[in-house]
Amino acid sequence: MRIDIWSDVVCPWCYIGKRRLERALDDFPHREQIEVVYHSFQLDPAAPTDPTESALQMLMRKYRLTETQAREAQGRVSSAAAEEGMHWRHEESPFVGTGDAHRLLHLALEAGRQAELKEALLHAYFGEARNVADHEVLRELAVGAGLDPHRVEEVLASREFQDAVEADFQQAAAYGATGVPLFVIDQRYGVSGAQPVDVFRTALERAWAESHPVLETVPGAVDADACGPDGCPV
Repeated sequence: MRIDIWSDVVCPWCYIGKRRLERALDDFPHREQIEVVYHSFQLDPAAPTDPTESALQMLMRKYRLTETQAREAQGRVSSAAAEEGMHWRHEESPFVGTGDAHRLLHLALEAGRQAELKEALLHAYFGEARNVADHEVLRELAVGAGLDPHRVEEVLASREFQDAVEADFQQAAAYGATGVPLFVIDQRYGVSGAQPVDVFRTALERAWAESHPVLETVPGAVDADACGPDGCPV
């Protein structure tokens, strides 16, 4: 069974939703048979690679909030993160674009290291307030996640995987997604937003049951003669 996740690496609810899904998967009996694939989504494609303001300042400007209101908004989401065991420095995080990070995530998918890079990017941005648009930071995180340094350089020096990133955007639009995170379980169930763990558990169990049906015995049936793997004892 496969879970496809559309998210951005500067989206706070994407990180919280990721943690809640992971908690649901921790006690899911078929965890080893679940594949998780991350897809690209940019909250603000026009965000700069060289930051000129913090995420806090962006909130104040974009939503016309006072500093107190913006800090309260960030505080609420940071409190939700703390409930998931994460301690953030989100008020210090820079407001930056994530195009290159998403292209590296496609490289990581190709190399079988996507989960490692996704976590590294999210932690760097929220837990360490690092600039995940800066190529030096991206090189460090990508190589630390197990990617080949030469391939990382090739991707950062080009537009490689941009087509894959755009395809992700188009698929999200086809699903009707206007925000993230979006979790699509086995192409059957869509879970929008950082839902509670129990919601993820229910969706996982339902999708698994539908894709792995178990035959029910007809009521009133009794044991009858049958042949087995060792033949027929006639």
